Amino acid sequence: MSTLHNTESQTPPRDEFESSAKDEQWQHYRGRIESKTGKWIGGDDVNIRGYSLFNDLFAKTSYMQILVLNATGRLISKELACWLENNFMCMSYPDSRIWCNQVGALHGSMRTTPTAATASGSLAADSRIYGGSQTSQSAMRYLAHAFQRYQSGTSIETLINDAPVRNGRPAIIGFARPVFRNDERIQPHREMSETLGFEEGEYMQFANALSHYLETHYSMGINIGGYTAAFMLDQGFSPKEVYTIKNMCVASGVTACYTDFFEKAEHSHLPQYCTDVRYTGPSPRPVPTKNRS
Repeated sequence: MSTLHNTESQTPPRDEFESSAKDEQWQHYRGRIESKTGKWIGGDDVNIRGYSLFNDLFAKTSYMQILVLNATGRLISKELACWLENNFMCMSYPDSRIWCNQVGALHGSMRTTPTAATASGSLAADSRIYGGSQTSQSAMRYLAHAFQRYQSGTSIETLINDAPVRNGRPAIIGFARPVFRNDERIQPHREMSETLGFEEGEYMQFANALSHYLETHYSMGINIGGYTAAFMLDQGFSPKEVYTIKNMCVASGVTACYTDFFEKAEHSHLPQYCTDVRYTGPSPRPVPTKNRS
C-alpha cells in the first residue's frame, strides 16, 4: 500500500524561497567583512588593493595616484596623476558666483563647518548638466556610443543631426558652454598632454572632429567636459570610474569660497530686501472663507 504525497502543498511559497536565499546571503556575511579594497593591520601596515601602504606607496606615490588606486584598483603613472591633478585645478575656480561655490559661501556666511560647506557644495555640483564628475560620465557615454557608430560608417554630420536640439543648436554633453563659447581650459590641457608625453588617441581624434564640425556650423566646440571624457577614454577608464574619481573635484573652490565669507560679516552672502524679489504671480486676493455648511 503506497501513500500519495501532495508535492504542491509541500513546496514552500516563492517568497519563502527568496527569504531562504537571503538568509543564506546574510549568514555568509554575518560577523565578517570581505573586502578587495584594503585592510588596516593595526600597529603594522595598511593594505591598499594588494599594495603595502608603507613599503610600496608611502613617499613614493602621489595622493592622486592613491585616490585613483582606491577608486578603481589601478595604480596609474605619475604622468597621468599629474594630468588629473591639473585637471582638478581647472574644475575648482574660487569664484562664489559659480553655483556650487555659492553653497560654500553661504555656509561660510552662516558660520557652519568647512566640512559641511565643502560636502554640500560638492553635492550641488553632482549634476547631469553642470559639474565635473557626473557630466564627465555622461560625456564619456555619449562619446563611446557615438564613436562606435562612427566606426560603423555613420558620418559626423549624421551624428550631429541625430542629437537633440536646444535653442536651435545640437545639445551634446561635453560640447559648447552656457556662458562663454571658448573654454579657456582646452588649450592649456592640450599643451599639458603633449608635455607629459600623451599622444592623441582615437577618442580624442574623434572628439576633435566633432568639435571642428560644431565650430564650423554652429559656433560651438568642445569644452573641458568633452576633452576630459575623450582623454580618459583613451586612457582606458570607464565612465563610472571617472565619475568615482572626480566626485569631489570642485571641493577646493567650494572651500575657498567658504573661507572667504567666513571671514566677512555674518550673513553677508548676497543679502536682499524683500523688495529685491520681483513677484510675477497672481495679484493679492482674500483668503477663501471656510464653508461651514
